[in-house]
Amino acid sequence: MTSVAVLGTGLLGTAIATRLLEQGLNVHVWNRDPSRIVSLVGKGATAIDDLGQAAKSDSVLITVLRDGAATASVIGAVGALPGSTVIPMGTMGVEESRKLATQVANQGGQYLEAPVLGSKPQALNGSLLVMAGGEAEVFEEQRPLLSHLCQEPQLVGPVGCGAATKLALNQLIASLTHSFSLSLQLIQRAGVPVETFMTILRPSALYAPTFDKKLQRMLDHSYADPNFSTALLRKDLRLFLEEATTAGLQDQGLSGLLSLLEQAKGTELDEQDYCALHELTVLR
Repeated sequence: MTSVAVLGTGLLGTAIATRLLEQGLNVHVWNRDPSRIVSLVGKGATAIDDLGQAAKSDSVLITVLRDGAATASVIGAVGALPGSTVIPMGTMGVEESRKLATQVANQGGQYLEAPVLGSKPQALNGSLLVMAGGEAEVFEEQRPLLSHLCQEPQLVGPVGCGAATKLALNQLIASLTHSFSLSLQLIQRAGVPVETFMTILRPSALYAPTFDKKLQRMLDHSYADPNFSTALLRKDLRLFLEEATTAGLQDQGLSGLLSLLEQAKGTELDEQDYCALHELTVLR
């Protein structure tokens, strides 16, 4: 039986661990807060009490942590990684991922970045989108594992390519949500029925499914039970802008959006669903 450690059991990490358990894998779990792994242990997972023992029990270590710095710290605490492969699935910067790959190599392990698009529902039904970056041989070794979480895992290039692809996609989440919010605000103020607007939008080339996915939340101003929070969207947009600057891209429009998202700091919007940015597109 394949044995895998899931380090980081927030919303996505818990869903990934649950899926792997349901697929019959031997799953070990760890979180800084031990209370966050209780439900997984109840489902059959084994708790990791000492990070230093993680690589001795598992040939694959999946990390689902907030950012690159947290991931590097946790992997550093694991220690020697002979015969183990580290697969970070959280979002991080391109250079952060490359530095982590070097760190893992220095600890004796293999590295395959595999950030995912999707959240709890997709993780639970195995329909996440995986964009891997690393060596082709390592990707092929881990394809069976990744296939438990994704129907068709994609190797997009060497280390850094997966991270860049993920940031590019998350930038679209921010931009599409922002643009839809502005359009929705305008037509409502002009007295255009929302459903009339949507009837015109849906068959057009301008339509994105995320519009209908978030429409009712925006209309109801209800953003509880998020799969992806405003705070995380802001963090990822900031990462994208850092990479855009490094790449010599013009980022003035997105800088404004980041400034808008900064207004959520310290408010209840920050930990709510990211489409809560709808509350920020009205002048107060």
